[in-house]
Amino acid sequence: MPDEEPNSEDLAKVAENFKKAGKIAASILDQVPKLVFPGESYLDIAESLEKLINDAGAKIAFPANISVNDIAAHFTPEATNEQLIGEKDIVKIDIGTHIDGCIGDTAITVDLSGENAKLCEASEAALEAAISIMKPGVEVGKIGEQVEKEITSRGFKPIDNLTGHKLEPYILHAGVEIPSIKSPASYKLKEGDFFAVEPFASSGSGHVSDTSQVEIFSLRSSPKLRMKYSRELLAHIAKNYISLPFAERWLKGVFKSRVTLSTAIRELLNTGALQAYPVLRDTGRGLVSQKEHTLAIEHDSAKILTKL
Repeated sequence: MPDEEPNSEDLAKVAENFKKAGKIAASILDQVPKLVFPGESYLDIAESLEKLINDAGAKIAFPANISVNDIAAHFTPEATNEQLIGEKDIVKIDIGTHIDGCIGDTAITVDLSGENAKLCEASEAALEAAISIMKPGVEVGKIGEQVEKEITSRGFKPIDNLTGHKLEPYILHAGVEIPSIKSPASYKLKEGDFFAVEPFASSGSGHVSDTSQVEIFSLRSSPKLRMKYSRELLAHIAKNYISLPFAERWLKGVFKSRVTLSTAIRELLNTGALQAYPVLRDTGRGLVSQKEHTLAIEHDSAKILTKL
């Protein structure tokens, strides 16, 4: 994006692209119940969702997240993953679309057991409560207070270290967070802002920590690199994903050798070229639900963009 201030025509185009991306994301998320069922593979679900995004005329803003049970976020299957969905799993599906970098970010929870309706209701009600007060001038900490109130009133805990986030073209996390708990965070919503709001409700600790598994990365910088293969991989990432997250499985065709790919990724990580997104798990090993919409802040309210 250019450094100079965007003019009104640019802003209108950005707003239109966010709207288009949101509508496509909503249409894809609407198909999730047909894709997520016991015995289906994680990999098939992820690849099906990503194909649907491309077929709908958008691009993939980040790898399809399939976070099951106590896993809260950042899980996408590796290329060799053979895991299958279980009969009583609670499955969070988080997808992102983009049109020229303008992102539609949305998520839903599928409760295959039918035993976790109240947990799912907690994150859904929290999202509705957050949206109901969102308009220019509202502090993000006040939104977090509403999220916390709705989740705790149902006997669950909001995940305190996962937040909603401001969106900008080609920037998934644009520097402003919407907490899921009461907070002194004082950023005031502005007309023309775009936010993804995503309350997580937990039956466990309400706090997540990194696991050792990492399948998602994004480009952070372009340092000097020792290996030719690392330079080639960096160029591929910069060209195809810019600053948006990508999955390691998306890179499997870049080199003939998997060892070469792994070695190149290691150098990119070691030099700080890549940001890693470890899989996140509730530290109390409780079940987690999630609900998310992308919103445009208008003159007196917030408009849901990821809704049919």
